[in-house]
Amino acid sequence: MLSFQETDNQIMIAQTIKDFGAKEMRPYIMEWDEAQIFPIELFRKMGELGLMGIMVPEKYNGSGFGYLEYITALTEISKIDGSIGLSMAAHNSLCTNHILLFGTDEQKEHYLPKLATGEWIGAWGLTEPNTGSDSANMRSTAVPDGDHYVLNGSKNFITHGKSGHVAVVIARTGELGDSKGMSAFVVERGTAGFSSGKKENKLGMRASETAELIFNDCRIHKSQMLGSVGDGFVQAMKVLEGGRISIASLGLGIAIGAYEAALQYSKERHQFNQPISKFQGIAFKLADMATKIEAAKLLTLRAGDLKNKGFDVRKESAMAKLYASEIAVEVATEGVQIFGGYGYTKDFPAEKYFRDSKLCTIGEGTSEIQKLVISRAILR
Repeated sequence: MLSFQETDNQIMIAQTIKDFGAKEMRPYIMEWDEAQIFPIELFRKMGELGLMGIMVPEKYNGSGFGYLEYITALTEISKIDGSIGLSMAAHNSLCTNHILLFGTDEQKEHYLPKLATGEWIGAWGLTEPNTGSDSANMRSTAVPDGDHYVLNGSKNFITHGKSGHVAVVIARTGELGDSKGMSAFVVERGTAGFSSGKKENKLGMRASETAELIFNDCRIHKSQMLGSVGDGFVQAMKVLEGGRISIASLGLGIAIGAYEAALQYSKERHQFNQPISKFQGIAFKLADMATKIEAAKLLTLRAGDLKNKGFDVRKESAMAKLYASEIAVEVATEGVQIFGGYGYTKDFPAEKYFRDSKLCTIGEGTSEIQKLVISRAILR
């Protein structure tokens, strides 16, 4: 049964990140945001703390923790900066986790130690310009040629599309529209025919790099395939179960950060000779924010607990992702309102939480897709 008491590991992780964030993140948040700097050296430091391979077994230089510790870590990072949380999530739950779940022993031994320590940054390529949620109709192809596959096509909205050292890429090896016609490959940076394209200029999450992956007659050895031919789509859907728990944690962290900033400000800001927190209009906003955060936290931890125990969590992870991402936007919006005019300036944190929050309702499946997943689960 899920315990509502944090474990010693969770407490330790939260305090470690709080100390780390105060020194290595908070002084630079707006500099990274304004210039869209992806602080790759920060992620190497996070690797030294074990944050880049939280669920990777210790034999591969990972931390060997489960989803509850991962949720704690990602939430705490995202309270400080959602951009860093997003990149941490993509690295851990998409690229690294895909290799951990479906790689051979040789593939795991080669890639996981580098990814888990932050020596290498991972990317994951599913989305294409014309196929977002409709991934079964992807146009990128991998055509067999002797002992190799020749990969052609592009992927967009890829976290670490330029700076990633290795990418797990899903490409079509069968007929268009066939869910068993796609396969997954590990492609290393520097492979001939593999390049990066446009870096996106984004509303929020600006320190998390988002760019195109381009493949032009890129030859990859058949040993770079993850699993068997035709397994790619099924693998991707399994990976996204964990990914949705990641985005739920990301949204939860952003919501908590926005709420705590607004709560503190409401106690310090005086109008009519009293703190604005004394006014019922503000106090009730804070009450709603706090309640929704607790509900999102419980949904996310429940999904993580069930995932740890090996249950099918398609419904639970979708519920957690849907609710946490939506309340992240709600809480961040109310945070700006509580800050008033100051909330609309970059001198205060409210506007950045507001900008960062919206991605949570889009990335790794929109809110509408989560409702589709949930409805299918409850109607079958």
